[in-house]
Amino acid sequence: MPAPSPPCPIVVLSGAGLSAASGVPTFRDADGLWEGHDIQEVATPQAFVRNPELVRRFYDERRVGCAAVAPNAGHTALAHLQRTWGADNVVLITQNVDGLLDRAGCTHVIEMHGTLNWLRCEHSAEHPKIPVSGAQDPLATCETCGGRLRPDIVWFGEVPYQMERIYDLVSTCKTFVSVGTSGVVYPAAGLAREAKAYGATTIEVNPQPVGGAFDHVIAEGSETALPRLVKTWLARG
Repeated sequence: MPAPSPPCPIVVLSGAGLSAASGVPTFRDADGLWEGHDIQEVATPQAFVRNPELVRRFYDERRVGCAAVAPNAGHTALAHLQRTWGADNVVLITQNVDGLLDRAGCTHVIEMHGTLNWLRCEHSAEHPKIPVSGAQDPLATCETCGGRLRPDIVWFGEVPYQMERIYDLVSTCKTFVSVGTSGVVYPAAGLAREAKAYGATTIEVNPQPVGGAFDHVIAEGSETALPRLVKTWLARG
């Protein structure tokens, strides 16, 4: 069913499916591995304590890989919508860590799982972060406390960034759009239901729809669905 022109503010929650057409792997395979690694080896604070070299190398490879791909038409459509209607009216929340929405020209993105493009202190996410491209310098340390720097990624067992603000935005939005996310991993999985409970119109864009909490479902890849959807919305004003 086609989605109507949405009332603002709009919250768009994106997942791995948004970047799939760019060639970014969806990380977790069907067997639970992240590109050949058990998550306990590369995606927990304990893993960094046990083997920081392996963890750094894993994210260095992901960082280099993401730098080699380009935003696709889904990213650029969201960027165009946000630039046209403003970041207050088009709130972009992503589970992705690839930075492609920023590179597409979005003016503001809430990266709830962090990003490959920054490093943070192993002791506190509140300490100053530093940008990174390519491989991380293993000798780099936090300028506040001297602790080691780790990828600015929210690992398993850690709380996603800005959750209080995200819940506030979701509870007050008029339209909630889920793009390319399975909807099975919490807390992101509960956001569509949260928005619907507060009266928002909910839309899912996903070639393999999850269904359930959505008023409208577009069973299509975001790289083709979003440009058409955004063009329709902007034409209707």
